Amino acid sequence: MTDEKNLEMMEEDEWTVTLTLDNDEEVECLVITVFEAAGRDYIALLPMEQSEEEEGEVYLYRYIEREDGEPDLENIESDEEYEAAADAFDELLDSAEYDELIDADAIEDEEQA
Repeated sequence: MTDEKNLEMMEEDEWTVTLTLDNDEEVECLVITVFEAAGRDYIALLPMEQSEEEEGEVYLYRYIEREDGEPDLENIESDEEYEAAADAFDELLDSAEYDELIDADAIEDEEQA
């Protein structure tokens, strides 16, 4: 799917990745998170510029740290592995939304006290 991936640290601890697609199109993506699923690390990327048809689309890749400490991304080859990574990412999102709701309730309770 992609030939080349470049990770760059942006200001304020934001990471971006430049993906070079098979058609040589470059897509700049924001790193959402690195997470674990089924004993492997994965990375979730959000394209910074999306068309209306692509809105909300997230790219998932294997995340690997090479021996020299540099990060590398690999395509997910099998449907089963992709489903495991996607399910883990969905659970992570659900947990984050739950945590935000709990935090919002706690702030509201403190304000009312």
